Formats: sequence, structure tokens, C-alpha cells
Amino acid sequence: MRRKNSQNIGELIRDFFEDNTDMYERILQIRIQRAWLETLGPTIRDYTQQVYVKNHILYVSITSAVLRNELLMCKERLIKSLNEYAGAQVIRDIKFR
Repeated sequence: MRRKNSQNIGELIRDFFEDNTDMYERILQIRIQRAWLETLGPTIRDYTQQVYVKNHILYVSITSAVLRNELLMCKERLIKSLNEYAGAQVIRDIKFR
């Protein structure tokens, strides 16, 4: 027996996030943090101490000054890649510390 008001699970989730935009933004921020750790590989992950998003800016603490300078040179490409991983325009800038 099928109910008349049944919906696809994808539609339900989409409707839920349309009503809870703060929660959706937080999920996207977590995706960006995960993307940093997964896409940049184990070497950069070893030099990364802290990663967080605040006001559409990704803050990353890097322990190596040489690596920090290398990452600064490819910052625009990193922003594009991380946003693609998250599936939305989450960050506009990256600040390395």
C-alpha cells in the first residue's frame, strides 16, 4: 500500500536544508575541512595543525614556512579545488598562519 503524500528521500533532505540554511552552511564548512586533509595528501596533512572556516575564509595553521610559501603561490587554485570538492562556493580566501 503506497501513501499519497510520499516523497523521495532526496527531496526531503533538500527541503530540510532549505529550511535550515545555517546547518547546511556548517556541513559545507566541514566538507572544506575534510577536503583540505584528503585532497592535499599526507605530506601536507603532517604539517597542518589547525583548519577551520570563518566568514567564508579558510584558516590553516602550517608548521613549515617553506610549505606555507608554496601554498600561497597556488592559493587561487586551492580555493577552486576545495570549493569543487564541497560542491558549492564555500570559501573566498585562504589565510595561512
